[in-house]
Amino acid sequence: MKSQTLEKKRGISTEPGKGQQVFAVGLVGFCAFLSLYSTQPLLPLFHRIFNASKLAVSLTVSSATLAVALAAPFVGIVADMQGRKKVIVPAIYLLAFSNFIIASSPGLSSIIFWRFVQGLLTPAVFAVAVAYINEEWEARETGFVTSVYVTGTVLGGFCGRFLSGLVSSQWNWPWVYIVLGLLNLVLATFVSAWLPPSKSFKRVEDYGAGLRNMREHFKNKPLLAIYAIGFTILFSLVGTFTYINFYLAEPPFSLGPALLGSVFVVYLIGAIITPLAGKWSNRLPGWKILSSALFISMTGVLLTLSHELWLVILGLTLCSSGVFVCQIITNRSIGAAVIKSRASAVGLYVAFYYCGGFVGSVVPGFLWELGGWPYCAIFIALVVLAALLFTLCVWKRLEPVQGSHASGAIEVVH
Repeated sequence: MKSQTLEKKRGISTEPGKGQQVFAVGLVGFCAFLSLYSTQPLLPLFHRIFNASKLAVSLTVSSATLAVALAAPFVGIVADMQGRKKVIVPAIYLLAFSNFIIASSPGLSSIIFWRFVQGLLTPAVFAVAVAYINEEWEARETGFVTSVYVTGTVLGGFCGRFLSGLVSSQWNWPWVYIVLGLLNLVLATFVSAWLPPSKSFKRVEDYGAGLRNMREHFKNKPLLAIYAIGFTILFSLVGTFTYINFYLAEPPFSLGPALLGSVFVVYLIGAIITPLAGKWSNRLPGWKILSSALFISMTGVLLTLSHELWLVILGLTLCSSGVFVCQIITNRSIGAAVIKSRASAVGLYVAFYYCGGFVGSVVPGFLWELGGWPYCAIFIALVVLAALLFTLCVWKRLEPVQGSHASGAIEVVH
């Protein structure tokens, strides 16, 4: 403390540089998604170890996504009252320790329960981060910073799945969560040091006011359009990347856990595309980018019907990349559609988004029993097609105009 005071007297700033702050935002996204989908490459393994149905083991994914959907709106209200960093940093540390608890789980039901608990903690990281970005950066910068954040989520999602498959192929599955817990713990210290406290944060005085603001969000038509698209894009991503594991574990592919985890290298393509899309989002109407991304994603899902592995990988690449681009448009559109209580608006978005993920992890399980992966893929593609038509017919008319949120000059088109 004395050294910091002395440095201030000498004119030396102890605050992290702008680059470190932006990088910290990327780390927040990475930490949030490191564990969330980590069981996906393990599903065929759990199917064998616990002698459970495909739908039962998929609950290790759907329990987490359901918990995210349930917790997200209320996390937003807490963040509107307490501040952004005060919620983000403790949540990352708790996520790290939740991985250690999962590693000690004695059976499938215990894993499902603790995955649910882990899901409750997750929106305290990423739902609040989106509000933080929209408040702390100028409108002309939010596209790029949001793309860094989304890139962090992409890399976190990839690393969680890749490490899950790699570690489980070498050691017992509990080591997966020991490794993920240690990695999350280390990165939490960097986020704590480099993520500065909010400067543009405006506190909501009481919980009741937060609930009233949330009620007002349901009267915001552009915001409801954002929520609808959010539901469908995560439905397609989770549905595809959950049940494709069973498809690839069977002949003619017969991939093991390590190779299933390696399939998620397609996420890295999204890490390259999202910064470019962030720049495009500042130049082109959002509906044009969104509709193009949805078409690409739908095409990718249909390509996975092939029995050629390279075509399946190409399809997964197109599917995930399209969804990541959609995320940039929906995330930054919230900042233009809402003037106050952005964290609760983002919290509601996350609730709709992860309700889509929950439905996407459950409904295809019933379709799998009827006709395997072809039934799943065709149904998911139809859902994405519905989102594409919605974008062209509804979103285009309601899309909020990007303005300077710092000056309060945000225009919403109804």
